[in-house]
Amino acid sequence: MNPTKLRRTLKSGGHVFGCMLSQMASTRFGEVLAGSTLDYAIIDSEHGSRDRTEIQQLTGMLRRADITPVVRVPVPKAEWVAMALDAGTAGVLVPYCETVEEVQAVVATAKWHPLKGEYLRRAVEKNELPSKEARKYLQNRRKESFIIIGIESEPAHKNLDAILDIRGIDGIFIGPNDMSTSLGIPDDYSNKQYLRVIEDIIKRCAARKIPVMVHQQTIDTSSKAIKLGARFVLHSTDGRMLQRIIQNEMNTLRKVAGTAATAAKDTVATV
Repeated sequence: MNPTKLRRTLKSGGHVFGCMLSQMASTRFGEVLAGSTLDYAIIDSEHGSRDRTEIQQLTGMLRRADITPVVRVPVPKAEWVAMALDAGTAGVLVPYCETVEEVQAVVATAKWHPLKGEYLRRAVEKNELPSKEARKYLQNRRKESFIIIGIESEPAHKNLDAILDIRGIDGIFIGPNDMSTSLGIPDDYSNKQYLRVIEDIIKRCAARKIPVMVHQQTIDTSSKAIKLGARFVLHSTDGRMLQRIIQNEMNTLRKVAGTAATAAKDTVATV
């Protein structure tokens, strides 16, 4: 799915489906992903060790496979948003935002890059640009760009309304591991406190027509997120899904051969 169609689908109230690319580094996976049914994929550079060249290569691979590229940057800083856009991404996921100031800075860069400094401040505060031609040029250059803000802690949840008041946010990301840890219930995704927070974020975003993604790792927990109203569906990671498929298919063949199944282990880190 190309970025224009993805944004149109979300704006019309539809669902889109993607995963996190945490282990994948080679562009030789392009033909695999082309037949994967993914609408989008997030290139992880927060927990994944990736340089700018690799990110640029992976965004190109995803575009050739008709999958919208999104880059998760390491920290909520405008400079990282600019680098992701320069690498060719359509979407930028900014993790662990908690303050209005953080969000204003990254949203401004996502919408007006490469405008910088005093002119960027004027664009944000006064909607003032150097000229009509500059406005037209920048709007056309960033017409497919979108930004997703990470709400991953109790302080961010408490500050949610002030953050959502900022114009230009295209989506909200919830990191279950960070959020549950912040709530004092690490990885307890069936805990009522965790579920209440997730449901509250989704409802408050839905009231403003902002789609939410919840990065769960299993079919059960991802299904729960969809039932709670998540439309920007983010399921698992490349490494974890590959491991599960290998485990399931090999043990199916062991069963056919009359051999005992091998105990499956989840050895992929949560990101």
